Amino acid sequence: MSEAPGARPPFSPVISLLTVSAVWEARLDAELRELGLTTRKYGLLAHILGMPGISFSELARRSQITVQSAHTAVRSLVDAGYAVDATAHAGAASVLQVTAAGHDVLARAQRAVELLDAEFVAGAPALSVALERPHEDALPADLQAD
Repeated sequence: MSEAPGARPPFSPVISLLTVSAVWEARLDAELRELGLTTRKYGLLAHILGMPGISFSELARRSQITVQSAHTAVRSLVDAGYAVDATAHAGAASVLQVTAAGHDVLARAQRAVELLDAEFVAGAPALSVALERPHEDALPADLQAD
């Protein structure tokens, strides 16, 4: 069955959320780019801050990337002065830590995120509340807590 030309497709919450996500991800990417970060590097640096000494394997697992990708991204964070790998010698487990410059860039990134959050909440207060405190009765049974 074909629709009339120019007919509006049916509403899809999935497509709507993907569209909203793409718009805000682009905004975040632009803010982070000004700080010399990408969304991935921001996330990795935040993981390193949250778990000093985290291994590359765990960092990759938490970020849902390969270990090789984690090594490459962390190398760029080290080169930028945002992180250090305090490994004593080759073959030893890495000891990743955030530097003072890394703390500074994370704080600046957090301020940018807070401004984007405020803008989002102002434009979509009901959606913001729903995202912050989802109601279990609105979740499918298989996603509800036991």
